[in-house]
Amino acid sequence: MLYQRPRRNIWIIGKKELNEIGKLMIYLIGTGHVFDLSSALLKIFDERRPDILCVELDKQRYKALMLKQTNPDEYKNIQKNVPFIYKLLSRFQEGMAKEYGVVAGEEMLTTINYANTHNLPIAFIDMNAQKMFSRMLKKMSFSEKFKLLFSGFGGLFVNKKRVEKELSKIEKNFDKYLLEIGDKFPTIKKVLIDERDQHMVQQLVAASSRYENVIAVIGDGHIPGISEKLKKKEINFETIRLNELRKMKSTNYNSSSATFSMEYKEP
Repeated sequence: MLYQRPRRNIWIIGKKELNEIGKLMIYLIGTGHVFDLSSALLKIFDERRPDILCVELDKQRYKALMLKQTNPDEYKNIQKNVPFIYKLLSRFQEGMAKEYGVVAGEEMLTTINYANTHNLPIAFIDMNAQKMFSRMLKKMSFSEKFKLLFSGFGGLFVNKKRVEKELSKIEKNFDKYLLEIGDKFPTIKKVLIDERDQHMVQQLVAASSRYENVIAVIGDGHIPGISEKLKKKEINFETIRLNELRKMKSTNYNSSSATFSMEYKEP
């Protein structure tokens, strides 16, 4: 596939002609990076027939994710240069993904592979992760860094049962959960949630100016913030939350896109 840098600073792989304006719909699919969601996602993609697929990745993370599949040794070398907190988060996600029998970020791989096999463009709508984490750490107070580090190490020993319990609490009252995050980690909420919500909305608006049927695969925690901002812009959208995805039966759905075909290309 060809790589191109389109208008409005949105990074898209692939080419597709513009559709008629006026029939726009954005589908927000809320995922978790440690769960087995591939079959549910493939079912949704086949049913919705998107013109473009958007993923919660930036260009660098996309390249790293692909490199991890094709050249693990080189991937490990690259990881030596990323911020320590980012490494800690990655280790937690990888550990939890193993608990659920998947690879961390498998939902992103599924989405990218589907786009490749169906000749669909892909948009990477997230902020640059390394710059984002560096900026966040500069803004954080010492006490907030200490609490984050303590929580990060504690997260390495969290098991599947604990995750399910926390998810249940979050699903019951997400607003309360966000308030708790904001109180305990105000900088994290501002940079990792609020600023990214705003950035991804801008990218989705840019994508929707070119394609009428847009699907965005993003972390479920970003759904409320992005939804609120799209409402204010009076843009049509629908949401499918993580709890809905996990309830979909994954054993009875087959797709020609169910296997991964990894190819790392330099844009």
